[in-house]
Amino acid sequence: MTTREPTPLDRLFLNHLDDVGELILVRHGQQEWPDPENSVSGDWVDPPLSDLGRRQAAAVGQYLADTKIDAVYSSALSRAHDTGKAIADHHNLEPIVRLDLREIQFYGELPDDKRASDILGTDVVRATGNRFIQERRWDVYPATESSLSFRRRIALEIEAAIADRVGQTVVIACHGGVINIYLAELLGMTADMFFRPAHASVHRLSFGHDRRIVTSLGEVAHLVGELHTI
Repeated sequence: MTTREPTPLDRLFLNHLDDVGELILVRHGQQEWPDPENSVSGDWVDPPLSDLGRRQAAAVGQYLADTKIDAVYSSALSRAHDTGKAIADHHNLEPIVRLDLREIQFYGELPDDKRASDILGTDVVRATGNRFIQERRWDVYPATESSLSFRRRIALEIEAAIADRVGQTVVIACHGGVINIYLAELLGMTADMFFRPAHASVHRLSFGHDRRIVTSLGEVAHLVGELHTI
């Protein structure tokens, strides 16, 4: 079998090269949603997987079972960690927890035992949501981590996870906002959220020593019927 010399396009997109790794970003399964009428801000930070979410986590674990995976990382939040564990168990691995892979927290600088509307007012909360629809930037939310800070935090954590793993396959179980912000930074996009990943969906990148290439977004073939939720 003849091995051809890589072309400039091959080198640009990391095709037919040695020492190329694969980064697999997985959104967590569906979480238990707190009751909006009888909950405070803290209730929304770390809800567990729902029954459906556990089935979604099992499905993505099975989907990746035949992939040779060298490491699994996860957010410390239970919905991401438990999804990561459902993947790691097929490979005799344990998820490596990285605290800064956590999701952005709306109004995270406000007291956990209050609702944002109690402090800022219902009109402000409604107007903020409307602004986010238009601008797609976390900066519109008061008392919330800035877009720049979130981008820097997530880029640093993901790059640290893959820095010494060129040539390996790395899974990171995390959150929809995390997946968006990392891809937006790579692609030079100003929007912090440009698509809505399904629960337990799979997103792949190739990575070399100095290049990251998006190869697929939104794999959901393993999620059929009720398992496909956003």
